[in-house]
Amino acid sequence: MKESNIDQLHIFMTMFIISLIMSVQGPIFTPYAAMLGASSVMIGLMLSTSQLASLTGNLMVGPLVDRYGKRLFITLPLLFSGFLYIAHGFTLNATSLLVLRSVNSFALAFLMPAALTFISGYAANSRQQGKNMAIIGILGMIANIIAPLIGGKLGTMIGYANTYFVIGIALLFIAVYTMIFLRDRQKLVVKNKSSKPAHLFHVLKSPQLQLVYLTGFAVMYIHGVIIYEIPYLTVERGISTMNTGQLFSFMAIGTLISLSFFFIHRFDPIKRMMVGLFLMCMSLAVFFNGLLGLPFFLFFMGICFGLTMPAAATAVTGAVTKEEHGRAFGVMSAVYSLGMIVSSFVTAVIRQMVSPYFVAFLVGMFFLTIIGYLNFRTPKAVEVEVS
Repeated sequence: MKESNIDQLHIFMTMFIISLIMSVQGPIFTPYAAMLGASSVMIGLMLSTSQLASLTGNLMVGPLVDRYGKRLFITLPLLFSGFLYIAHGFTLNATSLLVLRSVNSFALAFLMPAALTFISGYAANSRQQGKNMAIIGILGMIANIIAPLIGGKLGTMIGYANTYFVIGIALLFIAVYTMIFLRDRQKLVVKNKSSKPAHLFHVLKSPQLQLVYLTGFAVMYIHGVIIYEIPYLTVERGISTMNTGQLFSFMAIGTLISLSFFFIHRFDPIKRMMVGLFLMCMSLAVFFNGLLGLPFFLFFMGICFGLTMPAAATAVTGAVTKEEHGRAFGVMSAVYSLGMIVSSFVTAVIRQMVSPYFVAFLVGMFFLTIIGYLNFRTPKAVEVEVS
């Protein structure tokens, strides 16, 4: 096996393990926060604040990754996050949990843009790029199928605090793994210091990236509703964390299936994003009208995520040069965080008055209309950016 392939295997393995470890906390955070005395509005504030911290980190990391390389910003966030997750287990009140989650989100915000930029250097064209992103998505979804079940089971067996201890220790181990095995083979992207540095928001001038970011906001708003509402079943209906973990696994299975269709990467990523967002909106409409059960709804939403997310990553790499990948992925991650911020806050406020799923449908259709208008109004500009 070629050395480059071995290095690529290590980053794939790293992302899989990170996804597995991070997803373990999905079913337990909301009931843990409620156990510490947090109200539904407080939980929404925790989610929004953590996403705001993540957004700040996303905007900071892009230029740093482009200048100093990727490996540093993969290893250090894992180390910090490991210790912070261990500290989660020692917290005594909701306020402390809010602070810890926010700081942890800021640290982890440096990880994903760095990892995506790292991976982007292993593809020679858009189709290979889509395939690599799909592989990352498949590994992540396999982890997301297993992890909620593990998290729910651990929460039941050893308690929420001890589960956070396990998460933290596991992250420290994977941080050591990245120190030993990850090799940044893309130094040519950052070594040319004589080149003119681009402003952080220079990437926003690309019409294709504008479509990606609008789609990303809408998708993550919808995702935020699901992330907020499903674990809250544990609090409101007394459903066990094991069962809520199983519900998240339905969504992961759907995403895994759609990611397995490698032939779809032959199609234009912008069109794939629009189709995925449209299907999400239709799934929401069917669900809040009572025509679809929750497990099937989550399964279909998972399929839509599998269509949309790799397409977004592929569109980003095709819209800017390699020297700007860190900035582009940083802004994309910031937009994702913004979608989660707005979603968590709005859901916490309106959930007693109107279905959050109905509001998510309206948001999705509103952004889909704007995206469609922009895409058909300036097709030539987008096409030039892609090529």
